[in-house]
Amino acid sequence: MTDVQGDSSGGAGRQRVLPVTDRLWTVPNLLSMVRLALVPVFVWALAERELGWAALVLVVAGASDFADGKIARRYGLTSRLGQVLDPIADRLYIAATLLGLAAVGVIPWWLVAVLFARELFIVLMYPVVRRYHLPIPEVTFIGKAATFNLLGGFPLVLLGHVPGWWSVLSLASGWALVWWGTVLYWVTGLVYGWQVAGMARERRRAGVAG
Repeated sequence: MTDVQGDSSGGAGRQRVLPVTDRLWTVPNLLSMVRLALVPVFVWALAERELGWAALVLVVAGASDFADGKIARRYGLTSRLGQVLDPIADRLYIAATLLGLAAVGVIPWWLVAVLFARELFIVLMYPVVRRYHLPIPEVTFIGKAATFNLLGGFPLVLLGHVPGWWSVLSLASGWALVWWGTVLYWVTGLVYGWQVAGMARERRRAGVAG
């Protein structure tokens, strides 16, 4: 993602945009690749009903998702590959998690439908984005918070189905995060829809003016 930070050398209103590199082998990109590689491990753990191990894989995925963004911002390692790879890894993990958890009865299928409906909403805007050559939206703080809540909530919900003293607490905290993540996930989708509509209007006006 392209990050904007305050520039301490100027006024309070001045901002600087961190550069985007063409480097492939950066720590954030490697973390995203690890997250992608763990998807089949997660699916295998669910298929074998190893719910504890599946929850652990989700925890590692959530931690890597948080770490890659922090490292990219802190050390100026934002790359063009990362701008594509990070959201792909996030969406693939969420898709695998939703389908896998619903298949083993941990979450209801209607929740899967609600979250996939948001993705469909985004996909339906593609013809407008393509027609007016609109830019791909940057990953926002709210979007990252939504992903973080979902990737943090699902392992807790999963762990709540493993018998133990932690079950009730894990289920309660896990579902709280999942609900917040679901709401934020839709908020980011609606905001993107509003941005696309605004940019498309501007492009139409520019076309008429030209």
